[in-house]
Amino acid sequence: MKSIRTIIVDDEALALKNLEALLREDPDVEIIGECTSAADAVKLIKRTPPDLLFLDVQMPEIDGFGVLKKINAVPIPAIVFVTAHDQHALKAFDAHALDYLLKPFSDERFAVTLERAKNQIRQKDAADLSRKLQALLTEHGGRQPSRATEYEARFLIKEASRVFFVKAEEIDWIEAADYYVNLHAGSKSHLLRETMSDLEDRLDPARFQRIHRSAIVNLHRVKEVLSRAGGEYFVVLKNGEQLKLSRSRREQLENLLQHLSSRQP
Repeated sequence: MKSIRTIIVDDEALALKNLEALLREDPDVEIIGECTSAADAVKLIKRTPPDLLFLDVQMPEIDGFGVLKKINAVPIPAIVFVTAHDQHALKAFDAHALDYLLKPFSDERFAVTLERAKNQIRQKDAADLSRKLQALLTEHGGRQPSRATEYEARFLIKEASRVFFVKAEEIDWIEAADYYVNLHAGSKSHLLRETMSDLEDRLDPARFQRIHRSAIVNLHRVKEVLSRAGGEYFVVLKNGEQLKLSRSRREQLENLLQHLSSRQP
């Protein structure tokens, strides 16, 4: 097979280098570009369409779905999505027969994924991939975090005889409570009839991050991440509150906090 022109898109430098190292071991692959931002990826893909695209799902400002919407007219024979823990995305990729790598992945899993991508390229059925991607985007709405209006800016709260709004930016963290969620804002908390999964889809990922199956934090309220004996991790908020952090979500959170810190004056 002739060289497979490949582009890698991932905002995590370590993940980008890992993919690059694995791809360079394959003589059929030619890496024609690497991007750490969605905006740069869109420009590169439009300028030099690849045969194979490795696309990170969770990225600030514009996520992987947003990239796909912006390059809608660009034909790409094979796309592999790379994700850390987005279970909704994994189910969607399975449903639409689209391949993905779940971080952290083994060399063996990568090899299987790359071979599938090669088969897709050999079949040269770009139209089939286009149909699958369109179905995926239709299902998920092609979320674009750069457009804040697509996310909830405030939440309607009904308490006794009162009806009022709580701004998203005022929320410190969100706690799961059976079929409700508890919005913690300052010294007050407010119950909202919503599941954590549904609410997570409505929150701006540039501001909110799930750190545990039962907790979502406002990144702007995080003071530090602590490790304790036994391998446990905790997120410390600026108000002193400590929340348990899942090991599988630690790296993603630290990367987001580092990115947020680099953008602040």
